[in-house]
Amino acid sequence: MTTFPIIEKFVSIDGEGPTAGALSVFIRFAGCNLRCSWCDTSYAWQEEPQTEHLSAAEIASYIKGTGISHVTLTGGEPLLQKGLFGLLARLTDYQIHIETNGSIPIQQYRLDDNIHFVVDYKLPGSGEESSMYLPNLAAVQSVDAYKFVVADRGDLDKALQVIRQYDLTNRCQVYISTAFGRITPAEVVEVMANRKINGVKLQLQLHKYIWDIQKRGV
Repeated sequence: MTTFPIIEKFVSIDGEGPTAGALSVFIRFAGCNLRCSWCDTSYAWQEEPQTEHLSAAEIASYIKGTGISHVTLTGGEPLLQKGLFGLLARLTDYQIHIETNGSIPIQQYRLDDNIHFVVDYKLPGSGEESSMYLPNLAAVQSVDAYKFVVADRGDLDKALQVIRQYDLTNRCQVYISTAFGRITPAEVVEVMANRKINGVKLQLQLHKYIWDIQKRGV
């Protein structure tokens, strides 16, 4: 029987993205193929001693028991999980966000209209830009989102270049957020205003303003 390594599972608000501020059931998988310099969930890069190994049926049962209709699959990198198709097939009654790091093709996982993607584009400051699967930039749809985490002005310039080059604001929802403690949100807003950047939203990670930045399970 296929099981999934689960670092943590919990109910909280989505801290960012299209459903920011709304309740969601979070399923955080262990394992990631990237090592971003500013990663705030590095504890999910690999399994921990307390990692649970749950079947698709057990995960679906947990989700059903929460009474929450929105599910966020995150990590780590959820698209690395063997058996993910089987889990998604059990969650057809839920709205699902798959948070993915942008290095793996997304289109094969778009099994139904309830599955939406929040895709990262890793900028130079992350150290992982070369890992990006560029066809994802054309595969996103209006229900999906692309997220750019910027660490400095160079990252911000590159993000705006990619957004223009791939016409992302006409393909999907587009968000820019700041690597915590690096470039300030005010600097991003100033650039957006000076360059008249339409169709892009600055996002703040709500959970880091509500709880301690080191707190897990929120």
